[in-house]
Amino acid sequence: MNVLEAFVLATILCGFLGIVLKKNLIMKIISMDVMSTGVIAYFVVIAARQGVFTPILGDTIRTSYADPVPQAVILTAIVIGFSIQALMLVGVIKLARNNPTLEINDIEKSDLS
Repeated sequence: MNVLEAFVLATILCGFLGIVLKKNLIMKIISMDVMSTGVIAYFVVIAARQGVFTPILGDTIRTSYADPVPQAVILTAIVIGFSIQALMLVGVIKLARNNPTLEINDIEKSDLS
């Protein structure tokens, strides 16, 4: 494991811990975005293990190419992650209209009473 993979895994762990430990809904959404960014970065690091050159034919002979399939999957993951984040923020906005706070404990207490 190299240093870049360690930093990417630390980013994923920080995002996961934010989701678990934070009580504010906006902070949970931001933590989820951090974790998603870490997962995307991890896929990019894995795809670049074989090489960093693009598989385009040219005059220069290159033997180590980056796999283009994970790059296409990552573009799709970025778009899906953005749309999910937007949907969650809309849900939080709707929830904030009924509750003066976005703390999970306070929302649960107000729903029980």
